[in-house]
Amino acid sequence: MFGLDKIDFLNPEFLLLLLVIPAIAAWFFFKKEDPHVSIKMPTLASIAGMTSIRSTLRKYLPLLRTLAFIALVIAIARPRQTLKEEDIKAEGIDICLVMDLSSSMLAQDFKPDRLEVSKRVASDFVEKREFDRIGLSVFSGEAFTQCPLTTDHRIVKEFLASLRCGILEDGTAIGMGLATAVNRLKESEAKSKVVILLTDGVNNAGYIKPLTASEIAREFQVKVYTIGVGSTGDALTPVSRRSDGRYIFGLARVEIDEDLLRQIADMTGGKYFRATSAESLENIYAEIDQLEKTEIEVTTIKRYSEEFHRFAFGGLILLLLELLLRYTVFKTIP
Repeated sequence: MFGLDKIDFLNPEFLLLLLVIPAIAAWFFFKKEDPHVSIKMPTLASIAGMTSIRSTLRKYLPLLRTLAFIALVIAIARPRQTLKEEDIKAEGIDICLVMDLSSSMLAQDFKPDRLEVSKRVASDFVEKREFDRIGLSVFSGEAFTQCPLTTDHRIVKEFLASLRCGILEDGTAIGMGLATAVNRLKESEAKSKVVILLTDGVNNAGYIKPLTASEIAREFQVKVYTIGVGSTGDALTPVSRRSDGRYIFGLARVEIDEDLLRQIADMTGGKYFRATSAESLENIYAEIDQLEKTEIEVTTIKRYSEEFHRFAFGGLILLLLELLLRYTVFKTIP
């Protein structure tokens, strides 16, 4: 349906051209010269008062050209119809995922291993956070930012999928991983800044202590959720490495510094979670998803349908009709 109440113009300034019409009409009205060719006859008595439909209708030919001009001017002004208007109330925050890449993340108490399950669940979490900026930092014996904060979640998921153990010096530098993430968030203007730190071990590397990094996070109002991932008891874990880079697996006791992770979360207003299975890890991310909701500004999205072609086509038809009638049916002999 073509509703005039939903029509606006992309280039309304061109509508000023319509002012030409009354100006031309005034010029013709006040013009003194007769535009018709005169014919000298001995007397007009014989044709006095004679009129015809053809001569009457010919007077209205300029109206066709005027209507064509109006239609073309409207077409240039780009009329468009609002098809749909939506108000979106989005919820979004800045989140930095911090992933442990130490060799123990290859432990097989999760199937196929802790790292693959952690990557999959984190990717699902990213998929749900439609309006968030999300970044990714990784650590083992050292730490670095894998992906800066971005709303392009496809890139984040690609980086997550590419993570593997062995790209950094082995070890567990929890403080370095947290500090790297906080460094990315400290300049953020978001009302809520969150770090989700996942590890399966005990801090044993790095030159920044975990509690020092926690104090920095608290200073910049960054909330830290910590996740200890790993079953209880013993797990099949890499215990050494061959010269060709392949890991040798053996049973080793699962050791996670839960007291430290709990302290980090408490210091920053976050929460500590323990994941002993893939299902519990999924539930943890689901709970964090529910805990972190921050309303942001309302965005209005409008979808338009261009309507200029109607007026352009109509104007051309009127113009062609006027020319056709002028030089056929209403043709005059000078």
